[in-house]
Amino acid sequence: MSTKFDFEELKATDRLPSPPGVALSILQLVEREDADLDELAALVQADPALSARLLRFANSPVIAPRRPIVAVREAVSRIGMNGVRNLVLGLSLVGHYRTGECEGFDYPRFWAGSLARAVAAAGLAAPWRIAAPEECFTVGLLGDIGRLALATAWPREYAHCLRQAGQDNLTKLEQERFAIDHRALTCLLLHDWRLPTVFIEALEASHRPPDRPDERPAKLAWLFALARLAGRWCLADGEGKAALEKRFADRLGVVLPELEAGEWLAQTESEWHAWGKLIEIPTRFPKKPQPACRKKSPTQAEELPGLKILLVDDDAILLARLGKQLKQAGHRVETARDGKAALKRILESPPQLVITDWHMRPMDGLTLCRTLRDSPLGERLYLIMLTASETEEDLVRAFDAGIDDYVTKPVSLRVLLARIRAAQRIVGLQEALEREHAALEQRAKELELLNRKLEQLAHTDVLTGLPNRRYAIHRLTQELAESRRNGRPLSVMIVDLDHFKRINDTLGHEAGDRVLVHTARIMRESLRSCDVACRFGGEEFLVIAPDTDHHDGKRLAERLRRAIGERQPDLPLSAPLTASIGLATVHPGDDAKTLLHRADDALYQSKDNGRNRVTVAA
Repeated sequence: MSTKFDFEELKATDRLPSPPGVALSILQLVEREDADLDELAALVQADPALSARLLRFANSPVIAPRRPIVAVREAVSRIGMNGVRNLVLGLSLVGHYRTGECEGFDYPRFWAGSLARAVAAAGLAAPWRIAAPEECFTVGLLGDIGRLALATAWPREYAHCLRQAGQDNLTKLEQERFAIDHRALTCLLLHDWRLPTVFIEALEASHRPPDRPDERPAKLAWLFALARLAGRWCLADGEGKAALEKRFADRLGVVLPELEAGEWLAQTESEWHAWGKLIEIPTRFPKKPQPACRKKSPTQAEELPGLKILLVDDDAILLARLGKQLKQAGHRVETARDGKAALKRILESPPQLVITDWHMRPMDGLTLCRTLRDSPLGERLYLIMLTASETEEDLVRAFDAGIDDYVTKPVSLRVLLARIRAAQRIVGLQEALEREHAALEQRAKELELLNRKLEQLAHTDVLTGLPNRRYAIHRLTQELAESRRNGRPLSVMIVDLDHFKRINDTLGHEAGDRVLVHTARIMRESLRSCDVACRFGGEEFLVIAPDTDHHDGKRLAERLRRAIGERQPDLPLSAPLTASIGLATVHPGDDAKTLLHRADDALYQSKDNGRNRVTVAA
């Protein structure tokens, strides 16, 4: 089990919810500095469904336009570029993730609750006037997106979590299994999608809002807490609905006493149903049946998670009866009539347990077991054989073929379920081992990443982002060895900014830092891809130029000197920024120290001769 959650690594797997198609284009457009409303409106109009949803929001009570808005351009203008961006982000995810592979995760109910929370958040923002309704709508809609992310990234594991958990301990189980809970993952995703930090912090605080909503952050936390309560009210029925309404009314009276809770909730519910029709999210659900009370026998084992079972038998009546009984016992059952059909099913959708009859055509159960055990796919499957024979020879043959257990025919359901419980324990252990293995791999990746970061930090100048002096000496030693080995030329230049001390003395060290960063940028853009530019110390830079003799080196140095002189920093300098450069090309017998000494001597000649020039060492 991992003790650290690596969000960047999970993002790289492409298993997290992400905006599709037109929505992604809109997000990318808004990030551009030259983006305009006409271009944004044109993109929105390319998607008729998105246009309708945006117009619906622009004409909603929370925006309350003086006259109906019928043009997308006007809606975009009214809501604003960032508001449209965030609305599109939320609404696109609704359309793209209506279903999924996580059994036990109620996708329609999840989105219905999210939509109710969004409508409530926008409806509270309008009279409270502490935030833009469209921003609150988006945060409300995505305020629980971490649950969908866990169900999307780890569908099977999260289904197991949901089976085990009640509402109170779900976050604890998520932490134990994934090293993060859905609330924290929600905040990470919203940060990654660049929603305003103030809303993300308020959403995080809304699970335990402060006692008094005095400042804006506290008020926003209360807003999202109230919206969550209203969302639960929309989905509730009977006594639960009445209890939630009372809680909501008590809290609403603290912050917005002028609103009548019952009337406001009814209006929110009506708006929720209207939105549901527009974006095709069901907002009406049948009442949940009360679970029948079942007595547990004194000898009954602890409840284990149901398995995905493939039942293989050529007896259609037996298949139907056993399949129904196993489903009633909490398992997910698929069937096949022979070994060949079973193999096809296993390849398409691997089960956890295969229960197979022995005698079938064209492929019998024994051949099926051998085939599975000979393939990587069958290594982790649990196999139970149904057989009418209990002779010693037949049982040895069956176990040699790879079965884990057997049940004699006619099949006793009680005995079969007992054998399946053994399979459940084995499968549980396998999954635990896989999680441990994945956690070890994750730790190894984290350590590798950390080591790379530490190595990069050790070799990088923090201010300019260029390699530092330590890296420069190491790299120069390598390039010298390569030059001697292949007989290729190598040049180095030391670049010194003229009168840099004067900049620090007159404008301050912050201005000096800006000049250094500015110069580093020019060097990156002016040098060749094979050249290595490093900050050597103070206002000095070192350039290592492989495969470069003194003629090419001088041309390169002159080009850099001119670039520094022509591209001045945006500062009130008393004189234009210039650079003096000393260039040295490797001679036979030179080591790093000798080569640098010769370049340094050439630099001082440049300074002595009036600065802003290149001198080539003899």
